[in-house]
Amino acid sequence: MTGYMLFSGTANKELSKEISKYLEQPLSLAKVTRFSDGEINIKIKESVRGKDIFIIQSTSAPANANLMELLIMVDALKRSSAKSITAVVPYYGYARQDRKAEPRVPISAKLVANLMETAGITRVVTVDLHASQIQGFFDIPVDNLYGAVLFNDYVKSKNLKNPIVASPDIGGVARARYFAKTMGLDMVIVDKRREKANHSEVMNIIGDVAGKDVIMIDDMVDTAGTMIKAASALKKKGATSVMACCTHPVLSGPAYDRIENGELDELVITNTIPITKESKKIKVLSTAKMLGEVIRRVYNNESVNSLFETN
Repeated sequence: MTGYMLFSGTANKELSKEISKYLEQPLSLAKVTRFSDGEINIKIKESVRGKDIFIIQSTSAPANANLMELLIMVDALKRSSAKSITAVVPYYGYARQDRKAEPRVPISAKLVANLMETAGITRVVTVDLHASQIQGFFDIPVDNLYGAVLFNDYVKSKNLKNPIVASPDIGGVARARYFAKTMGLDMVIVDKRREKANHSEVMNIIGDVAGKDVIMIDDMVDTAGTMIKAASALKKKGATSVMACCTHPVLSGPAYDRIENGELDELVITNTIPITKESKKIKVLSTAKMLGEVIRRVYNNESVNSLFETN
C-alpha cells in the first residue's frame, strides 16, 4: 500500500491517529494555520504527485470551519497533482437538510455534495448518513457504512435477559430493522410528532415492550430530547431498561444534562465526533478499525459491502 497517503484535518485527530495505527501507515504532514482574520491556510508538507490520497475529516461542529478546512486541503492536494482524493468523512454535516420539507428552504446536503465534488474529491467514505438518498446527491462513488455493526458485540456482551430493538421514530425504521436482523431480535417503533427543529413529542409505542430490555438505534443524538422522551415513554409502557445506540454524538445544547437526569440507562456512541464531556452513562466505541479496513479495501479495489453482509 505504498501508493497511498493518509492526511488528517483538525476535526478528529485522535480518530485519525487510531486509523493510522490500524493501517500501520503514518499520517502525512499538512500544516493547518489561520490568518489573523480567521481564514484557513493549509500547506502540504510532502510530495503527493501520483498518489492516492485519503483525508480523514468529520464536518462536525464547528461545521463551517471543518468543512472549509476539508475543501481547502482537497484543493491544495489537487493542485499538487494527487492521483485521486478520497474524503473519509465519519460524520457528514448538513445531512438533516436533505429535502424541501417546506417552501423557501435550502437542500444543504446537496449543496455540500456539490462543494466537495467541485473541490476535487473523487470518492467519499462516510458513516450512517442521516438519509441514504444523500448518496445520490453525488456523481462520484459514495460508501455509506453501517455504524450499527459496531454495536453488535457490545450489546451481546451486556447479556440482556429479554432484549428488543426500537426505532426512536418512523424515519429510522430501516436502520433499526438492519440491526434487529443482525442480532436476530424483534423490533418496536416509537411514533412521535416533531413540532419544530430539535423538539419532539412522543405519541405512541408501536409494539409490546413490557418486561423488555429495549435497545434504541439511531444515526445521531443531538440535543437528546427525542431519546430521553422515548426512554420515558418506553418505561411507562413497562420496559425494564432502555439503552440507546447512536452513531454520531452531536450532543449539543442541554444534551449532557438530559442524559444524566433522564430515564435513559445507557447511551452507546462512536467516535465519529469527539465528545466534550465524560459521563458514566456514555460508552464510546471506536470506528477506527472499520474505517481503516474500508480504506485498505478501497485502495486495493476489494469489496466494501462484504463487511456488512448479513445472513
